This record gives sequence, C-alpha cells and structure tokens, in this order.
Amino acid sequence: MKKNNLIVKTKDKKYNILVGNDLLKNTGLFINKEFKNIKKIGIITDSNIPKILIKKIKRSLKKFDTIVFTLKPGEKTKNFKTIDVLINWTLKNNFSRSDCLIAVGGGVVGDITGFAANLIKRGIKFINIPTTLLSQVDASIGGKTAVNSKYGKNLIGTFYQPDLVISDISAIKYLPHREMVCGYAEILKHSLIEDKAFFYWLDKNAKKIIFKRNLDYLKYAIIKSCKIKSKVVSKDEKEKNYRMILNFGHTFGHAFEGITNYSKKLNHGEAVLLGILLICNFSHFNKLLSLHDLNIIKKHYAKYKLPNNYNQFLKNKNFNKIITFIKTDKKNIKQKINLVLIKKIGKSFITKKFSITKIKAFLKTTT
Repeated sequence: MKKNNLIVKTKDKKYNILVGNDLLKNTGLFINKEFKNIKKIGIITDSNIPKILIKKIKRSLKKFDTIVFTLKPGEKTKNFKTIDVLINWTLKNNFSRSDCLIAVGGGVVGDITGFAANLIKRGIKFINIPTTLLSQVDASIGGKTAVNSKYGKNLIGTFYQPDLVISDISAIKYLPHREMVCGYAEILKHSLIEDKAFFYWLDKNAKKIIFKRNLDYLKYAIIKSCKIKSKVVSKDEKEKNYRMILNFGHTFGHAFEGITNYSKKLNHGEAVLLGILLICNFSHFNKLLSLHDLNIIKKHYAKYKLPNNYNQFLKNKNFNKIITFIKTDKKNIKQKINLVLIKKIGKSFITKKFSITKIKAFLKTTT
C-alpha cells in the first residue's frame, strides 16, 4: 500500500498529512526530509498506547536526542495541571524553539501536546502521529488544541497547526471495537455534512471499516474524511463561521459527555453519534430534514449497531445540566445558540434561529 500525501493550507502554515500502512518505521526519515535543525524530540503518549508502536518510532529516531513523556489516558487528563507538568518537563530538558514534540495517541494526547507546544517558548515544532481512527480522521487535523473545565469541554484552548501529521493505518489494528465505533462517528459526520455520495458509500461498506478493518476501505475513508476537513479548515482556520459545521452533533454530544463527567461510561465518539442522531431528529422536528432522509440515517445506525439511545441521558435529573452545557458551548456568540443542522444528507448549515426555549421544548418531546 503506497503512502498518500495530503496538503493542508491555512493563512499561516502549510503542512503535509501522510497516510499509509506501516509508516511509523520511517518517522525519522520523514522528519529529516521536512525539517532542519531538530536535535531534541519529546514523544508525548499515554499508557494505553501499545509499547510496540513507541518502540518502532524510537528506533527510527536514533539520530535524535529522544525522550518520552507518558500521560494518564482519558479526558480527565485534559486540564491545566497536565499542561503545567508537561511544559516544566520540556523546560527542564532544555527544549529549544527548533526542537519538537511528537504526539503519539488519540485526540486527548494531540490536544494536550499541541496546546503545550504552542505555549513553550511561544511555539516549538509539533508533529502529530494519531493512533486511533478518530484522531486520524478528525482530531489530528486543523490545529485545535484545548483543555476541559467544569464549565464544559474544550472551552480553554488555542489554534496551533501541526507541522506534520503521520497517519499509520496499521496502528488501528490495536484498537478495541469500541474505539472503532468512536472513529466511525467522525467519518459519518463528514459524510452527512458535506458529501452525499460518501454517505451512501459508507452505507454499503461500513462493515468493512468498523468490523473487518479492511486496510483498503479504511484508507479510503480516512483520506476522504481528511480531504473534507482540510477543505473546511483551509477556508476558515479560526472557526469564525464555516468551520462550525465540523461541530455537527457535538453541541448535544459534548453535553452528554459533561453530564457523565467525561467518564468511561460514554466516550467522545459515542457521544458524537448520539448527538448526530439527536440533531437530525431536531432538524426533522423543525421541518428542515425530510422523514425519508431521517429514516435512511436511522437505518444506517441500526444496520451497523451504532449507539442510538440518547434518551438514557435526557432524564429529568440531567435536563438542567444539559441545557447549561448547551448554553456554554464555545460556538455561541452573544448568548445566541449556534446550531449546526442538516437539510438533507450531505447538506448542512449553521443557524442562530432557535432559542434555548425551542431547544428545551424539543428535548422534552424526546423523553
């Protein structure tokens, strides 16, 4: 399987996304080709990442002074305490602005590493090596970095584009099935917001991605998702308007994560899948999405056994918390609730039309 090279262009930076099989053994070669003057490399990972992947990367970096920093896995690690410890670790080890941090892991590792890289000496090099399907199709691209707070997810952060992304599809074989479903959430999202033909391709082939992990089908889905996200990011890097469509399903999804305290009861991809289905129902409820298209989406969920029981989180005891998380969503401006809705499969849009009162009324009809 050959290596594919995608290019992301923003106002301030241009960088490559390398997608292929068994790329990790060539990490050092890719770095030598892309950059000059890097001497020290910090590999930032978490304890869930298979040691064989870290060893493969370290072997390829023999010419560099390489050290490893291991995080605790999970969303609860995304906080200022972790950032403080990581920054002081790099300063203690005398990283210069020409040196580099490499994130090896999922979206949490990428967020933390990118955030820290942005702050250390006002910016050092940052390479993302996503090892989960979710991070390969979404989190590793676009430069969003953030930590969580008690008021919501990803409310504190920066935009800091990576200098290189290396997506090795072979890393996906180590993922549990639950993580495959989580990654598929973002693939499905990309198809629903931007590409009707891609959705119908997924409707035929998702089994080969989620259950069989066929490398050719995975590669196609990863590249397709990367192209969609790269196009959006290139047009609106700082999420002033258009880029908000990438948050389709996330307004409700982040609220679900919040009420479960970012625990293992519900991970990010599962929350996004529930949020997507709920916002599709909201779109139909407001006569924007046809019943025909809504039923096609629902059948897709049923066919591939995707999480669909959002009612378990819409109980009376959670209702006010959910509304609070929706109000504090980072897309909102001047108390206006920005929602990403869907008109039809492959066609999304952003609106401020719906008040919190209307959202409450809808949510009460679903319980």
